[in-house]
Amino acid sequence: MNLLQFPATQPRSLQDMRATLPHAPQTLEETGLSTTFLVELVGKTMFQLGLTRLTELSAQLCLAGTVVEAVCLFMRRESLLEVTRRGQHEADVQFDLTQAGRARAAEWLTRSSYVGAAPVPLEVYTERVRAQSVTNQAITANQVHAAFADLVVPERLIDLLGTAVNSGRPILLHGPSGSGKTYLAERLQRLVTGAVAIPYAISVHGEVIRVFDAQCHCPLAPDGAPRAALDNRARPDARWVLCERPCIVSGGELTLEMLDLSFDGRAGYYEAPPHFKANNGLFIVDDLGRQVISPRQLMNRWVVPMERRHDHLMLRNGGKFTIPFDMVLVFSSNLRPAQLEDAAFLRRLGHKIAITAVSQADYALIFERACTAEGIAHDPAAFQALVDGYHQPQGRPLLACYPRDLLHLIASRARYLEVPAKLSVELLDWAWQAYFGNEALIEAASEPGSPS
Repeated sequence: MNLLQFPATQPRSLQDMRATLPHAPQTLEETGLSTTFLVELVGKTMFQLGLTRLTELSAQLCLAGTVVEAVCLFMRRESLLEVTRRGQHEADVQFDLTQAGRARAAEWLTRSSYVGAAPVPLEVYTERVRAQSVTNQAITANQVHAAFADLVVPERLIDLLGTAVNSGRPILLHGPSGSGKTYLAERLQRLVTGAVAIPYAISVHGEVIRVFDAQCHCPLAPDGAPRAALDNRARPDARWVLCERPCIVSGGELTLEMLDLSFDGRAGYYEAPPHFKANNGLFIVDDLGRQVISPRQLMNRWVVPMERRHDHLMLRNGGKFTIPFDMVLVFSSNLRPAQLEDAAFLRRLGHKIAITAVSQADYALIFERACTAEGIAHDPAAFQALVDGYHQPQGRPLLACYPRDLLHLIASRARYLEVPAKLSVELLDWAWQAYFGNEALIEAASEPGSPS
């Protein structure tokens, strides 16, 4: 799995999103977590930190000082905690675990070593995902054309992609290898923009599931506003991270096991699966049909989530719960739709878009831009020689990936030979043979009557 960066969010939308974040809970009840759970979380945190000030505990747990102070007061009554120093104001208090508290904290850590931001209840998470649903965005033709203005994409295809994203239905991009399916799928992130709130973790039946992942989520830069006081009710809930809408790409490594909760037996908590982390964003399944699992197995797993927009997950104790399945789901495949062999799956794909060879005019423009990217002077005559002397005689389609790949080979070869990188006959022929030569030999050897 990997993260794709989104364009920066406009300041106005960022400020609006911060204003809609939940307010920080001011009481134990408002956290949605049990006192027992919070006591254990405070105890484990202090076991690792040692002598701890109230403000440090508040920052570690991402909870208001009033909440943490209430937990500490309860722990003092239970002889688990003691005050070692008091400062000049209420927040300047230093705590330490008692001997009994350290023993209990060590026991709690053996069950779960999760220490960090207090989790958010599942119900609150579900409500937030629905409020910031990716389907709430209304994408217009003008926005789509502006987003793809710097790319060489036929207008008809741009309109198909924009309509598909706007519908919120799953999308299948299919076509030959090198036609640009993955490239276009990843560029759909330009249409799925905005800020969303991602919790560090959620709580389900007393279990912790980590959701925020630095590899999958891109936090937005702080707005520079002054930090509110510990007990300021206007302060946003710090258990949430304001991020760009996620864009996660999964390739051939995807397995059925990866689509379920991953429990770390040593750590004692769960890791959310990739489609869970992709909620409110874009999830791309690249190279469909090249995974260890078959397309049929994958679709059987997702046929209900795609239809009903929610998924069911199961804890290690057998407890089941429901999470939102809110994302623009894109499949990219070299297979034709008919080769997927699952009518139920095909019916649930709202859009099946073929990505094929480009026109010669578009191919020329892609070639010219690739020359600029590689620092090679563009030569229209050399381009025409490429089309007439190589593509047409060998029946090679004009696929969008070829200019970039061929010109990169030319630039690499020129550096090796210590000669200027240019579209000479020698370098162009060398790049073509290096790119297609082995393939041509294999094809020739496979023909009937060829020597073994």
